[in-house]
Amino acid sequence: MTSTASENSRNRADALPKSWNPGEVEAELYERWVAAGYFTARADSDKPPYSIVLPPPNVTGNLHMGHAFDHTLMDLLTRRKRMQGYEVLWLPGMDHAGIATQTIVEKQLAVDGKTKQDFGRELFIDKVWDWKRESGGAIQGQMRRLGDGVDWSRDRFTMDDGLSRAVQTIFKRLFDAGLIYRAERLVNWSPELRTAISDIEVNYKDVEGELVSLRYGSLNDDEPHVIVATTRVETMLGDTAVAVHPDDERYRSLIGATLYHPITGRQIPIVADDYVDPEFGSGAVKITPAHDPNDFEIGLRHQLPMPTIMDESGRITGTGTEFDGMNRFEARQKVRERLAEEGRVVAEKRPYVHSVGHSERSGEPIEPRLSMQWWVKVESLAKAAGDAVRHGDTVIHPPSQEPRWFAWVDDMHDWCISRQLWWGHRIPIWYGPEGEIICVGPDEQAPEGYVQDPDVLDTWFSSGLWPFSTMGWPDATPELAKFYPTSVLVTGYDILFFWVARMMMFGTFVADDPAVTAGKQPGAAPVPFRDVFLHGLIRDEQGRKYSKSKGIGIDPLDWIDEYGADATRFTLARGAQPGSDLSVGPAHVQASRNFITKLFNATKFALMNGAVPEPIPGRDTLTDADRWILDRLEEVRAETDSAFDRYEFGKACEALYHFAWDELCDWYLELAKVQFAESEERAASTRVVLGSVLDALLRMLHPVIPFVTETLWQGLTGGESVVIAQWPQSAGVAADPVAARRIADAQKLITEIRRFRSDQGLTDKQKVAAQLVGIETADLTGLRAEIAALARLTEPGDGFSATASVEVRLSGSTVTVELDTSGTVDLDAERRRLEKDLAAAQKELASTTAKLGNEAFLAKAPDQVVAKIRGRREVAESEVARIGARLDEIAARK
Repeated sequence: MTSTASENSRNRADALPKSWNPGEVEAELYERWVAAGYFTARADSDKPPYSIVLPPPNVTGNLHMGHAFDHTLMDLLTRRKRMQGYEVLWLPGMDHAGIATQTIVEKQLAVDGKTKQDFGRELFIDKVWDWKRESGGAIQGQMRRLGDGVDWSRDRFTMDDGLSRAVQTIFKRLFDAGLIYRAERLVNWSPELRTAISDIEVNYKDVEGELVSLRYGSLNDDEPHVIVATTRVETMLGDTAVAVHPDDERYRSLIGATLYHPITGRQIPIVADDYVDPEFGSGAVKITPAHDPNDFEIGLRHQLPMPTIMDESGRITGTGTEFDGMNRFEARQKVRERLAEEGRVVAEKRPYVHSVGHSERSGEPIEPRLSMQWWVKVESLAKAAGDAVRHGDTVIHPPSQEPRWFAWVDDMHDWCISRQLWWGHRIPIWYGPEGEIICVGPDEQAPEGYVQDPDVLDTWFSSGLWPFSTMGWPDATPELAKFYPTSVLVTGYDILFFWVARMMMFGTFVADDPAVTAGKQPGAAPVPFRDVFLHGLIRDEQGRKYSKSKGIGIDPLDWIDEYGADATRFTLARGAQPGSDLSVGPAHVQASRNFITKLFNATKFALMNGAVPEPIPGRDTLTDADRWILDRLEEVRAETDSAFDRYEFGKACEALYHFAWDELCDWYLELAKVQFAESEERAASTRVVLGSVLDALLRMLHPVIPFVTETLWQGLTGGESVVIAQWPQSAGVAADPVAARRIADAQKLITEIRRFRSDQGLTDKQKVAAQLVGIETADLTGLRAEIAALARLTEPGDGFSATASVEVRLSGSTVTVELDTSGTVDLDAERRRLEKDLAAAQKELASTTAKLGNEAFLAKAPDQVVAKIRGRREVAESEVARIGARLDEIAARK
């Protein structure tokens, strides 16, 4: 290594800040990366492609810990692939979030006493767009704070013109194929929002209600009657049957008969259905087909009437009773009171805790409601999505999640895609004056006099097209040809069904589309992504799922502000394992910050000592320490590559962490200090080895902690940016097991001497004269200087007299360290330590002696167990003798 290179290294060390302060450098570094175009993908590149589409966060949202987790892992993958020579596209974007966004704008209008109806549909939508431009998308700035290396030039929004065209195209193709239809079915209904909502927008929680047992039929015990129990008394206004199990002897004679409905006066039949559990309650259930999903299925099987007794706002309607006009909760009380007055309330149980679905957006209990909606017939689409995983076109990581995937797609129900909102993709169905129904594509016009369906599509419909609509589909684009199918989808296992399944269904549906197949080899995988990596949920240190509504959670920006983006990212990546939840708290991110500080200080120390990455000299000129650290680097590189390739981010981070802290910083840097003090030739080769190891380590850590590694790598190498540096490759050199053994023995010897010194109360600055007996036999002669320096030993002088000794068993022999501790060792402290060790050795000796003297035990115990116990007794006997002799020495000196 030239003296000039070494001097440049020292100059770059001076240019580094005194300490690592992420808040002072992160924003500037990120904007420099963006301006340099490092994250901008080229569709005309001849590099192999690697692509990820960002799961589009809601435009209403902020970066929560789940986003930070997702984004960290995606950024890690794309940064590494970019360094490995791939043309990388990480495509960002936002979801219009129909219900959430419309709700926000409506609440803003309500402040001024206005409603959306005061403006009309078009003006209201204009106001939503105004809100989106002014207030939406705050998450993009937060993504920059985290360090997301996305291609901002391709940022998309689900209501963009191009994506709207994709939505209309796929709708028409599905409609023309008979896979979209209109039907009256039961849906999750939000009376407050006045729209159907998806299953994922329903949260179930236990609430205290009341279980009321009602008597249907005659009040005379000698005449036909049945007792049923319900938590929703008001829905009895829509009952059209009572169901019993066909084998229930108690009701067999009543099957086919009718009962008097106590309020409406209708006669309702008693039907037999296997769904009914005869062991639960009275064994009879009231059937309200239009307001309960199970009752709806029974109603279909028995062709029962399905009267809807609530309007869109949840008020009773159309029953012809005094309860019409009441909201559902008031009606529940009033209906119960009237039935009680008539003597039909047999029993009441209060409180009665049961699970009730609530709207995620409005917080109210949802209402199962029979409603005319648009649906996707999913049978063939779901089969294709399942087959894609069965055939290996898409691989789910971890494999343990596959059964959940198949359980969902193999038993999927038709999908309700219409929403009674104004904000969203308008359903492209038009109705003619004579009842005609046509579907209008993006390049078509509806005939004059036709009226468009007022509903919009479920948000999941447009986000289900995300992998290919964001790349320009339905047009054949360079992006589709280069980057589709995408390489991997990174998301939580909790939306495997709701989002992943929909993308798989749509992706397989368009697999043969010319825009998709253009530029592809025949037989290309008909999927939107080749891998699906499912991570777990973020939980706090007590294992509770983060929830804003419950006041449980940490804003990742708070961590970034206090500890930096790198520490936040390393905390999340270090805990990430396929399919497993992650519990994190302040202690974890503090540990990550400490690690980054350690890395910064170690690199700065190396630079101050002239370390620089240059070609490694011949291995025969290197020390054992040099060869050992280079071999360990290669092992860690291979382990890290393997873990990253398997999406085992936590394992990769653990390997890098322990190599950096435990081996490089705690051992090699200390050994290097000794080598720096030797000849200039030795110091020069040490600088090259240290610089090369740090160069590779910083490159491997960069995808996880990009900011500090950029700063340190530029300082170490003088290179343009670690973002575009090459990922470390195999050195192609056979490992040196002899060097590894010598270093391991030296580490053990030094550790035991340090332990002895600590037991004696010696400070780190106190040096002790010592001689190492057996060091030649242990093959550690070449490391004598390093052992002495790290154990704070000096050469024995004239008149040396050992006052203490430590025996250390190494891999092939024993080294006895004889020390002159006169004037330095606290004999009373050593005596107390030895007495404690003696007691432990005597206890072990007594235990093993007793077992070997027990004839019954010896008769039953396997030979290998007996042999191990004999070996333990021999060691104990030796320890008792050794410690006793040392105690005698101390007593003589006292």
